Amino acid sequence: MAANLGEKQWYIVTTYSMHEDKTADNLRKRIVSMGMEDLILRVLVAEIDVPVLKDGLPTGKMKKHNLYPGYIFVEMIMTDESWYIVRNTPGVTGIAGSSGGGQKPTPVSRDEIEPVLKRMNMIDSTMYERYHEGDQVKIIGGALEGTEGKIISIDRESGVCRVETVFFGRVTPADVDFSDIEKI
Repeated sequence: MAANLGEKQWYIVTTYSMHEDKTADNLRKRIVSMGMEDLILRVLVAEIDVPVLKDGLPTGKMKKHNLYPGYIFVEMIMTDESWYIVRNTPGVTGIAGSSGGGQKPTPVSRDEIEPVLKRMNMIDSTMYERYHEGDQVKIIGGALEGTEGKIISIDRESGVCRVETVFFGRVTPADVDFSDIEKI
């Protein structure tokens, strides 16, 4: 295969709402059957487990919740072949950032895809490089969701960040999972 190998990037694939899993499965099967595992690396439907409620109370059961209905995230090395495989998969309606006329789509920036990956607990060591003590962050999950604060320390081994935030009118340090913070 005479592929112009570039850097792997994330792309947003559009599909019909409620058909994300089926389309992602179709794409995964095509990747294997066409021998494209070296170019199309990951296919992700951004789903999280949420508690099932009955009369406003948790039942102890969990269900999948799609964070981005109508979208699938694909990590790939963009070549003519990989682009063709993705866009011609049953259920794929387009690729975000593709203006048509044979022009390849624009990849999603690292800043845009990182919060999606973190919500899916798909954290890699390169994500830590963007965060430093003193950075302002927004807490996007857990008990302090929606609050903002400043990073005091980051423990890469445990994946816990100590964030100084205002809680009940007082400056308070709190331990927060790395996956639950986002740079402001």
